[in-house]
Amino acid sequence: MIKNIVFDMGNVLIRFDPEYFLTREGILDPAERKTVMKELFHSVEWAMMDRGDLTEDTAEPRILARIPEALKERTRTLLHHWAVDRDTIPGMYELTEELKRKGYQVYLLSNASTAQPDYWRQYPVSHLMDGTMISALERCVKPSDEIYRRFTDRFGLRAEECVFIDDTPANVAAAIANGWAGIVFYGDAEECRENLRGLGVRV
Repeated sequence: MIKNIVFDMGNVLIRFDPEYFLTREGILDPAERKTVMKELFHSVEWAMMDRGDLTEDTAEPRILARIPEALKERTRTLLHHWAVDRDTIPGMYELTEELKRKGYQVYLLSNASTAQPDYWRQYPVSHLMDGTMISALERCVKPSDEIYRRFTDRFGLRAEECVFIDDTPANVAAAIANGWAGIVFYGDAEECRENLRGLGVRV
């Protein structure tokens, strides 16, 4: 029986859309967009921030060294402030609130940098969580087996009573391999609700 609903953060509870962030910063030229996408959001440094090997401050000089001068300031802003004014995923706050109201425990398990706690609290859904685990603070990232085992140990949960909802199939597959149930999220809260019902969750 499922008792614990564990959510990923980006593109499950709140929007993570680098193309939108580039537009917001006025980076509209296709070649410039490609450069910033590659050297920031798709960089080794970004992955290292998720692992806790770098922070935004220590990643900054490495990233900016590869960025043309005309784009440095906007890239710096994106690195440090991309989370400002992020949208929530429609319907997911309401679903999470309903799960809480019906007695389920709700948690967050996300690959994110050490800055995550600073911006996460601005979102109302953060206040519904019974616990959170962030990769950078653990020095361990999804989809490694270790993070799922560490999660259940940390919160005293049984794997077979957990379902993980993530937009990345590999992360869901890893949860399933560790004894959890799993749902791949494709941006539709109602589809997610139906999938939860299919697992016997009362929503």
